[in-house]
Amino acid sequence: MCFSAESATRMALKYARHRGDTEEVEILEKKLNTLRLDKHSYFHVSGFAHPKLLVFTNTQPYEPQLFTWGLIPSWIKDTEAAKTIMNQTLNARIETLYDKPSFKESAKNKRCLIYLDAFYEHHHFNKQTYPYRICLKDDSPLVLAGIWSDWIDKKTGEVNYTVSIVTTSGNNTMKKIHNNPKADGARMPVVLNKTNEEAWLNADTEEKVKAFSKPFEDELLNYYTVGKILGKNALGNTIDIEKQVFYPELAPKKELF
Repeated sequence: MCFSAESATRMALKYARHRGDTEEVEILEKKLNTLRLDKHSYFHVSGFAHPKLLVFTNTQPYEPQLFTWGLIPSWIKDTEAAKTIMNQTLNARIETLYDKPSFKESAKNKRCLIYLDAFYEHHHFNKQTYPYRICLKDDSPLVLAGIWSDWIDKKTGEVNYTVSIVTTSGNNTMKKIHNNPKADGARMPVVLNKTNEEAWLNADTEEKVKAFSKPFEDELLNYYTVGKILGKNALGNTIDIEKQVFYPELAPKKELF
């Protein structure tokens, strides 16, 4: 999976309606506004920039919070080690959550929902890369399975709340898009739906967690190519990144997508 995503903080009311019942929407909207989400909004951002992501945790399932992308395990000793490991924990494979020291504690006790508008992945063709934007067809927010941590900086006493996106094997379409020859198979986030969000938050055993390893349904997602998001011609953090861009050289492969 590509280390880039689109922030879900630009449409607070939509997410409040998705997460809460009718009587809870007004309360949730006010809470979202207090987070000053406009300062943490992105049309596109790399995970290596460690942006804030909108989350709801298993301990506060209806309290919107902003956590930094790149999980810092509780046992990390200092800030230098924290900075290093954050670049290695943007994503967490669901198959090995309970095997990796960085993720094991969080998988057991600290799961969350991560809200995004979309995520991006690159397709490789003739030694070139082509970015795809992936979102839900009905324009509702993507709700991803996540794990979180609260690491305390011993020098300052500050509590750092961080998060990792849980990934699984790609569905049939993602296998065609995410074809990086250097990657160990196609990956995609664990995408949740309204019926299993609570089950993820309450998945208190390894068996229950790994039950979410099934890839999300191809037909419910929209996949399309956009302008460059990497390199000197990258569009950057602009709304233009959402616009569909056609690449003639991919036309022979059109039937794949």
